[in-house]
Amino acid sequence: MRLLSLLAVVLIFTACQPQKQYIKSEGLIFGTIYHITYEHHEDVSAGITQKLNAFDWSMSTYKDTSVISKINRNESADTDVYFRNVFNKAKEITAVTEGAFDMTVAPLVNAWGFGFSKKDSITPELIDALLMDVGMDAISLVDQQVVKEREGIMLDGSAIAKGYAVDVVADYLQALGIENFMVEIGGEMRVEGKNTKGTFWKVGIDKPIDDPEVLQRDLQEIISVSDIALATSGNYRNFYMKDGKKYAHTISPFTGYPVDHQLLGVSVLASDCMSADAYATAFMVLGVEKSMQIVEADANLEAYFISAGENGEDYKIEMSAGFGKVISQ
Repeated sequence: MRLLSLLAVVLIFTACQPQKQYIKSEGLIFGTIYHITYEHHEDVSAGITQKLNAFDWSMSTYKDTSVISKINRNESADTDVYFRNVFNKAKEITAVTEGAFDMTVAPLVNAWGFGFSKKDSITPELIDALLMDVGMDAISLVDQQVVKEREGIMLDGSAIAKGYAVDVVADYLQALGIENFMVEIGGEMRVEGKNTKGTFWKVGIDKPIDDPEVLQRDLQEIISVSDIALATSGNYRNFYMKDGKKYAHTISPFTGYPVDHQLLGVSVLASDCMSADAYATAFMVLGVEKSMQIVEADANLEAYFISAGENGEDYKIEMSAGFGKVISQ
């Protein structure tokens, strides 16, 4: 009788517990779309939105009163935790990539028409002048304040901040005890646990087809991943044509010009999305050979490179050993 009573109590207690289910949250942030799927007993979309908006007011160069915008206009040297985390990670990756990743390319990005102010008329003299203000060694944090060696230095967070926003949301979900989720913002993502089918998350890597409106998406590969972040960079989404020449949005901090080589796209796996995002951009600057050396020296990095083939039609695929292990068969 005691056993039956105990069983009844357990069943009643279990029935009273909120049941977990997979919930989807979608919206617009940073000028792009986010998709978030998580297993939980309640909808936490409001908390997600709050986190994203707080981050936006810190790192958006399109908001005049954001932390980074005030710093860029030399109106303030004050920082917040979001800015400091991004800045410190940027410094770290700048060092590893020997300058290929550099947030101070902002004036060049703007001049070429890919930034937060209107495009200038490009001349070699303008590029040389703007390069004078490029270099992460000329900006630092002292007692949580930004110190610039030159007033013309400005920061562009577009190649790292979106990845960190993914981490901010992922960390928020984990703090709520959520173990299974996928956070994706504009193509950068982090996944934990398993999907709605109880398997690893399936993620597609696009073929590098020139398509700024994203009207055509063909998959090059499908990978099966968990407990990892993924970021992709390429020259096939954000570009423009002028006088028959293609100008891509990845600007080399070495030359001041858009990158122009055989590498069309790179996808990077890392433990955090901020790192994956920044390395993906740096690798587009460096090319395959130098990038692969960095990947092979870091156990936390894997990468997949798509380059133009010799005949201009086929793709040349190169990848790290670890990346090959997650490709779905």
